[in-house]
Amino acid sequence: MTPADAAARAWGARSAPLAVAERENAVYRIELAPGPAALRLHRAGYQSAPAIRSELWWLAALAAEGLPVPAPVRRPGGALTLRLADGRLATAVAWLAGSPSGAGGVPLAGEPAAVAARHRRLGRLIGRIHAATDRLTLPRGFVRPRWDLSALLGPRPRWGRFWAAPWLDPAEARALVAARRHLRRALLAHAAAGGDFGLIHADVLRENVLRGAGGPALIDFDDAGWGFRLYDLGTVLSQDLAEPGLGDLAVALADGYAEIRPLTGAGRGGLALFTLLRCLASAGWPIGRMAADDPRARRYAERALALAEAVLGGRMRLG
Repeated sequence: MTPADAAARAWGARSAPLAVAERENAVYRIELAPGPAALRLHRAGYQSAPAIRSELWWLAALAAEGLPVPAPVRRPGGALTLRLADGRLATAVAWLAGSPSGAGGVPLAGEPAAVAARHRRLGRLIGRIHAATDRLTLPRGFVRPRWDLSALLGPRPRWGRFWAAPWLDPAEARALVAARRHLRRALLAHAAAGGDFGLIHADVLRENVLRGAGGPALIDFDDAGWGFRLYDLGTVLSQDLAEPGLGDLAVALADGYAEIRPLTGAGRGGLALFTLLRCLASAGWPIGRMAADDPRARRYAERALALAEAVLGGRMRLG
């Protein structure tokens, strides 16, 4: 019996699990009596058991507030997790209806006005999640990773030393070192100016935003943790850099967010900085995950280099 089969049986699945994604976690669709669920086999060593339980607590709290996020699904005996024979943890969350809003590297479908309207609705949803989170009283033992200055730009970033990737030449490495230095100063200034900091999704990519009849929904909170709230908006825009209406999309995203809560600290001027911050983090993500000659790693690096040149050269304004 495979680990996925064992986990599906523990949740009382009515049929074999169907593989749907293999990223940090292996994700399967399972059919349960109450309805479909996403079964997750968590990558060993990525998130601790307390962090996974904290993610589930947060999801349950947000879902109870009526937000379109996947609520945790308990096993028949009431447990939220299962320790598999290979050491990994398994969890399950409700399957949300809808289709991904897009994919990285693929132009967004639809007329410009419709795409901008979707960005405005997404900005509003992100703002609602941040606002609802700030009203919660977190339980004792709540733990999630941090996406702060140290985790993003310190000597050992959470996703890898992007300026030291083996696929960079010396000039490119120096350019990313300069970008890192620039962003460290900017992030310190943002924090000093009262930049909003709290729990964030930290991975608001098109693949994690579902389009449904009731508006957008947000899935995959595996990377969620403590960070600057503008990082969630910058993550959205990191996939929009090649869109012809980038400026309008940034304005729409910020306008939607501002309907719910203000953009503090650097305000709209921080959107370009946090978009670059996400691109730098993504440029480090392939380290240890991809071979040095993997073209995807090179594309992440080239995107970060191009945006760093534009931001440091004062040619990138968003929002």
